[in-house]
Amino acid sequence: MIPSTGYIPDFLTPPTTGPDLSAALDQVRATPRPRLARELGQLAESRPLPSWTTSLARPGNAALASLARALAVYYRALLEPHWTHVRTVVANDVALRTRALLDGGTRALLEGLRPLARWNEPILEVDYPVERNLHLDGRGLLLVPSYFCWRRPTALADPDLPPVLVYPVPKNPLDVPHTTEDGLIRLLGRSRAAILTAVARRNAPTTSDVAAAVGLALPSVSYQIGVLRDGGLVASHRDGKSVLHAATPLGLRLLDATAP
Repeated sequence: MIPSTGYIPDFLTPPTTGPDLSAALDQVRATPRPRLARELGQLAESRPLPSWTTSLARPGNAALASLARALAVYYRALLEPHWTHVRTVVANDVALRTRALLDGGTRALLEGLRPLARWNEPILEVDYPVERNLHLDGRGLLLVPSYFCWRRPTALADPDLPPVLVYPVPKNPLDVPHTTEDGLIRLLGRSRAAILTAVARRNAPTTSDVAAAVGLALPSVSYQIGVLRDGGLVASHRDGKSVLHAATPLGLRLLDATAP
């Protein structure tokens, strides 16, 4: 029901947020039967469906409850052990987009989506898998950074549902060559490597936070963060009297390459 390419039924990607999967599974179980029949029919146009899917849209929710349990088992077995890492990568992307919005407004936020999308006012041109036009008609557009989206953005298929644009966050494929911690230190220097690591491990730390984490003097940390920022490894944003920092996608990839 979730092919690697092509149409995915919208009811399997409910618009919920939270610390766990429970709210999303409740929405899956509450999907109206007419919508199930419509979306399963659309899926059947592109690929054969297993026979058990025909019972999903029938009265009663036994089959739908069974599907929700399967999703929960899948999550616990394969995703939950890595969920902290997934949420950290997504949170770092949110921090970068938020800073772009605060510094330059909506234009800077949308232009920062390149090369996945291009802002050609008043149209956002997206590198989308198929030719498609989606008119907002006064509705907002929810940007959804996704660890599991690859190469190109995607969206809900039903144009009547709240508009979303799901786009991939920077991450390493499993076959990325790994370096060592010593290699990172030789590349950046011990102080800069420690500072980059401290910035990446915290949610928008201040310069003082980083100095306390690495045990270096504040002026030295401020200078080294400037070097990392000039090298494209750290992004900074002033928030009142403080300056907040986040590792950029390039900085995260460099750190991820040292992970076991």
